[in-house]
Amino acid sequence: MSLDLHRRAIVADAHNDLLMAVVARSPERWGGFFRDRWLPQLREGGIDIQVLPVFIDDQYRPEGALRQTLRMIECAHVLAEANADQVALCADGADIDEALAENKIALVLALESAPGIDASVELIPTLFRLGVRIASIAHWGRTPLADGSREDATGSRLTAPGVQALREMERLGMLFDISHLGAAGVSHVLELATRPLIATHSCARALRDHHRNLTDDQIRGVAGTGGIVCVNFVPDFLTDDEAKVGVDRVVDHIEHIVSVAGIDHVGLGSDFLREVVADVTPPCCENADDEDPRFDFADLAGPADMPLVTEAMVRRGMPEADIVKVLGQNMRRLMSKHLA
Repeated sequence: MSLDLHRRAIVADAHNDLLMAVVARSPERWGGFFRDRWLPQLREGGIDIQVLPVFIDDQYRPEGALRQTLRMIECAHVLAEANADQVALCADGADIDEALAENKIALVLALESAPGIDASVELIPTLFRLGVRIASIAHWGRTPLADGSREDATGSRLTAPGVQALREMERLGMLFDISHLGAAGVSHVLELATRPLIATHSCARALRDHHRNLTDDQIRGVAGTGGIVCVNFVPDFLTDDEAKVGVDRVVDHIEHIVSVAGIDHVGLGSDFLREVVADVTPPCCENADDEDPRFDFADLAGPADMPLVTEAMVRRGMPEADIVKVLGQNMRRLMSKHLA
């Protein structure tokens, strides 16, 4: 029953770093590597909408960050063109609807912390022209635009260029992503935002007291803009109890966010990293020296395991209509209405 429901639903994943693994290959392999390695997993997992974040490894920062950003964007275009029978790189809701109608996976480009632009906010329209439709402005540490959540002790709000970046994204019709943003920065964005916000991969701090997670007030704030909080599957953000790692803990966070924000404001942002890390290490992600997240997802190893989330929600007794919203209906609605 749960598998049938999963197949009938629109399933959207707001964060999968697979682009890092693809771009690590030589350019002539990008299309084929995606088709051989990732496309079968996405299909097996029933993924219909996949957000592709552009995350820049430490080795490229700062001097090569813009060049690597452009390489990753080009990689997304190349793999989409090479697999045009299976996927489509989408710029707006109409593109997504067309892709879904043709049984293609709708791909949407996102920037994670945007180190490639630094404080040059005038480059946001350039990246928009290249297909970027979602962006965050900080990761673990400090950027010229804002502080990441590891810097919460500073109490820093957005910088002047950070405020300008938010305004420019709203003008263009991009979704502003608050995942990784420091607490004071989230509050600042909630004060300023005039369009819906998204947290592409964040969990509930009430269930796991980690600076990367959102408080109930922050979750309510995102919902108040009409936006969505997409639950992250990374074990360290779900629990500090090894015995609780797995799909049921993901559903704990889903249920909590539903109770705080309402069923229309919850989605999925898997952040499946185990295979990506294996493909590109060393080095991989920027992390605090003492905060390297565990990537052992137990029963959720990759996109092919996404039906397990549906199964767990069914097991909890969640209504089918609610499950469908969490799986992707909420994300599709947000993108259809608010992507330029």
